[in-house]
Amino acid sequence: MKIAFLMQGPAGPHVLWSEVGRRLSEAGADVDFQFPDVSLNDLSRVRVEHDLYVLKSGSALGLSLAGALHAAGAAILNPYPVAAMCRDKIVTSSVLAGSGVPTPETWVTEDPHQLRWLLDGGPIVVKPFRGSRGVGVQVIREPAELADLDLDPGPLFVQRYHPPDGLDYKMYCIGERVCGVRRVWPAHTYEEKLGEAFEPDEELCRIARACARAIGADIFGFDVVFSGGRPFVVDLSGFPGFKGVPDAPALLAAEIEAAARRVTRGEPVIAVMSR
Repeated sequence: MKIAFLMQGPAGPHVLWSEVGRRLSEAGADVDFQFPDVSLNDLSRVRVEHDLYVLKSGSALGLSLAGALHAAGAAILNPYPVAAMCRDKIVTSSVLAGSGVPTPETWVTEDPHQLRWLLDGGPIVVKPFRGSRGVGVQVIREPAELADLDLDPGPLFVQRYHPPDGLDYKMYCIGERVCGVRRVWPAHTYEEKLGEAFEPDEELCRIARACARAIGADIFGFDVVFSGGRPFVVDLSGFPGFKGVPDAPALLAAEIEAAARRVTRGEPVIAVMSR
């Protein structure tokens, strides 16, 4: 059983994923870590050489190479179409809302002047439509603040702002397991990013299952804000960092091994939760 991790950034060990790889190796897998961002990748030599590719990279190059492997018939976790969708907040938000997941009102435009009219209904949040880790997120409460917006090129992704009742809820799905971490936003220190683990209630587990069915994945994360006692899914990540999740290396290694074994048996790479 051969498993390759497509990683982001410079080559080197990683606190979580190196441990996941070690556990998979102990289970008998041949594990390879690849770092496409710092490699010279010959596209004429892209071919399927592993039973399973784990797409951890969120870079444009990593995603594109995953697409090339997908076209060549590779089994990828998460599947390339899922990973590509999760990198686009416009597509992801539309899919979630269409599947009954509780999300804020959401709009898209390329004209910043259109945002002024939305403020009649209350504050809004402007986000880069391909952003991650909270970078570039801006809360706008007054029309005068629109002039100071620091905007990236491309579409503006805008949601109604719902003031949180307390901490944000970082939710993580690993196969059938749903894990939760309460965290301040924005988190600045490592301790704040670890947050406080908690056992999700049935309401959050129902939302997790709805998200899984909507996007077609079993390993992902999503952010929930409770406002006025109501939950709102405000973001979703196709392959997050799982910070603060107890036993994350063991859970991830077991799920990745299970996915690889499904592939070697000729079964779909995705299991039951998303079906």
